[in-house]
Amino acid sequence: MKTANYTEFRANLKGYMDAVIDDCDTVIINRGNDTGVVLISLEEYNSLKETEYIMSSPETMEAIRKGDEDIKKGKGIKVNVEDLWK
Repeated sequence: MKTANYTEFRANLKGYMDAVIDDCDTVIINRGNDTGVVLISLEEYNSLKETEYIMSSPETMEAIRKGDEDIKKGKGIKVNVEDLWK
C-alpha cells in the first residue's frame, strides 16, 4: 500500500496508476483533516462489489456456511474441473 498527498499524487499520477494496475497496489491519497480517497484497480473494485453482493444475501451466506461444514465433515463431492467445461 502506498500513500501520497494530493500534490505528490497529481505530480506522479501515471506512476501511481501503473502501480495500482500492474502491481495490484493500493494508493491512499491524503487530503488533510483526516480525509482522503483510495485508488484501486477496476478489477479490485469489481471483486469488492461482487463480495458485497454475495454477502448481502443471508440465503447465499447460509448456503456457503453449510457447504463449508459439509466439506469439513467429508461430505464434499470431488469434481474434475475440466469436466465443468464440457
